[in-house]
Amino acid sequence: MLHATCYMVYDLAIIGSGPAGLSASVYASRYGISNIVVGGIAGGLTTQTHEIGNWLGTEKIAGFEFAQKATAHVKSYDKAGIMNFLVDEIEEKDEHFVLLLSNGNKIEAKTIILAMGTKHRHLGVPGEKEFAGKGVSYCATCDGFFYRGKTVAVVGGNDSAAGAAVYLGDIAEKVYLIYRGDKLRCETFWGEAIAKNSKIESIFMTNIKEIKGQEKVEELVLDNLYENSEILKVDGVFAEIGSDPNTELIKNLGIELDDQGYVKIDTSGRTSKKGIWAAGDITTGSDQFKQIITAASEGAIAAHSIQKFLKK
Repeated sequence: MLHATCYMVYDLAIIGSGPAGLSASVYASRYGISNIVVGGIAGGLTTQTHEIGNWLGTEKIAGFEFAQKATAHVKSYDKAGIMNFLVDEIEEKDEHFVLLLSNGNKIEAKTIILAMGTKHRHLGVPGEKEFAGKGVSYCATCDGFFYRGKTVAVVGGNDSAAGAAVYLGDIAEKVYLIYRGDKLRCETFWGEAIAKNSKIESIFMTNIKEIKGQEKVEELVLDNLYENSEILKVDGVFAEIGSDPNTELIKNLGIELDDQGYVKIDTSGRTSKKGIWAAGDITTGSDQFKQIITAASEGAIAAHSIQKFLKK
């Protein structure tokens, strides 16, 4: 496996170590492209997923285990390296790019794949910041253990919210699934799992107005009455209301984004900036369908395109 140094010039630097970045690295290595993956947590948000049941060839696997296997796959190639740091800045140097890392080191590369994914969307209500880590969470698999035998709320109606509710249903005494719509938007699989668990109760057409408590979360203030009260007593609340593209790093590069902030790419993963590709949840290709398989596919396609680019 390659070891990152301050002055080695890689063929490819991959920013982000989720499924898109790791998949891109595997394909790049198999094409003989020297590459380095730079990201905070190997596996990205996949590590926070309770269960993956739609990865072809694997009926069921925990997100953390999936991330470990994917990372080990990347490390099995001597053309690849992984660094668990963040990229603070990207500079242009002649026809190459220089990445300034959070540990003070620099990486130089001929091409880049942006695979930073998304960041959790916050509720934006009073009490959310104050009780972060004190009952407010954005990761059920990370923090669910602390709520064994307690009452929790999950906010959202997508697959992530439904999956979190099912996971917490095996741990907590009671799970309220609060959603602003009149029905869930999740896969049928998750909907059926929720229906089978008597500990999970859905509250529709409702938003949280405020999170309250003393030292920790104790109650939620709702904008619709539940059992004739706007107060819902809980020990914790998990926000699963979607995500936003993580694009702060590239705003000085002039890369074209769409109206929602996703990176515009063509069918080969190219961005509007020569030498830079993008893959995964950060792109316009995945903004409507954020799945591990689509992110991995975009990573593979980008690596294939880069291989042809470097040959020229």
